[in-house]
Amino acid sequence: MTPWQGDACSLVDEFRAGRRSPAEELAAVYAAIDASDLNAFCFLPREDATAAALSADVSKPFGGVPIGVKELDRVAGWPYTHASVALRDDISDVTTTQLDRIVGAGGAVLAGQTTASEFGGVNVTRTVLHGTTHNPWEHGRTPGGSSGGSAAAVAGGLVTLATGGDGGGSIRIPTGFTGLFGLKSTFGRIPLGPLTTYGNLTLTVGCLSRSVRDAARWFDVANGHDPRDPLSLPRVEGWEAGLGTHLEELRGARVAIAEDWGGAVVSPMMWDLLEAAAGDLIRDCGMVRVEVDTTLPRMGRAWSLSGGIGLQAALGERWPACAPDLTPEVRAAMDAVGNDYNARSRAMIENRRMEVNEAMARLFDPADGIDFLITASNPDVAFEADGPLPAVFGGIKAGRGNNGRLTFPANLHGNPAINIPAGTLDALPIGLQVNGRHFTEPLLLDLALTAERNRPWPLVAPGVTAAA
Repeated sequence: MTPWQGDACSLVDEFRAGRRSPAEELAAVYAAIDASDLNAFCFLPREDATAAALSADVSKPFGGVPIGVKELDRVAGWPYTHASVALRDDISDVTTTQLDRIVGAGGAVLAGQTTASEFGGVNVTRTVLHGTTHNPWEHGRTPGGSSGGSAAAVAGGLVTLATGGDGGGSIRIPTGFTGLFGLKSTFGRIPLGPLTTYGNLTLTVGCLSRSVRDAARWFDVANGHDPRDPLSLPRVEGWEAGLGTHLEELRGARVAIAEDWGGAVVSPMMWDLLEAAAGDLIRDCGMVRVEVDTTLPRMGRAWSLSGGIGLQAALGERWPACAPDLTPEVRAAMDAVGNDYNARSRAMIENRRMEVNEAMARLFDPADGIDFLITASNPDVAFEADGPLPAVFGGIKAGRGNNGRLTFPANLHGNPAINIPAGTLDALPIGLQVNGRHFTEPLLLDLALTAERNRPWPLVAPGVTAAA
């Protein structure tokens, strides 16, 4: 038996019909991981997971489904290394609220820990601690980051679902590179606790999935306020049940298309394909394309500095002795914070966030602004798995800071955004990113559902063996 190559919802149906069992599925998952050259997993709690699979309640939303857990997420008793050699011996003493809910109310089985970029700080999953993770569409290409192991595991046919976090694009970027669906929700939709720290107030958590309905079911289980995260939002019901019920609301919606969103440079060849896909989506949903000024303040320097503050806190007294054990990007970020962070730069960060919020609010003004903005999820197809981050995109020089500019705006503003698989270029996936107003996830899900129905995408990378 090979792991299930459909989505998680259909796997639950198989369990309930008695055609597969959670224990058999988990055994197939472990056999596939052992045989895989993707380097998608870095920790496998085989005995605990097997016990959970044997006692799984398949009446629950994800009853018995083995899932991958991103290395930056906390599970009590599991390594909590931030993908860094400097923290290689740390063990978590708590489990995140999201995973408590996905296991408790959801019934999922935690199959193992998926690789991530060090401290979630870069869009390639290659670390000193675990080595290089590969894209199942082409070995030697990156699955992105920071949720790269999760993306590789799901697109590579190892598990149907895996957790992810998006503080600067880390759900949308890897799903864009691997042909998966990814929802970065409104800030606070799923609590970050326990032991919540906010950093630069950009992180949302969720999943990387093969289908829209899997993501909707995930949010059915995991969303809702928790007092340990006072910024988390009240619970919203009916995510999966509401799929397809908002199509009339989409008709006449005003949509802008921005090739250079956030000041990014996008590969012209890829953009031609994405703009055509955007046109198809607009037509299929009866929306209206409008021309508006989508310019935003530049935010790269402020972004880098604010993210580096969290690195300082995590490394603490280990720095600078641990410098040789860090990836080049993390070392550079630590140097920048040490040299440049002060009261004046803090004021600059806050002022830049305010400017971005004002610009986004004007753009998405319900009275005379747009309803959705469509752009790319990545500036080009997946680059080399070992990096470095590319500086040229479709023959155009843009600098390594180009990576992430397309996704930063939604993180700073806190609005929801999705990646929709939109075909391939050079046999590698490309992704269409759609941004919406705060709290409009149901509309974004129905946009993605329309694309999924009209132009289905492969659930796993080509060449992955079908389940038997």
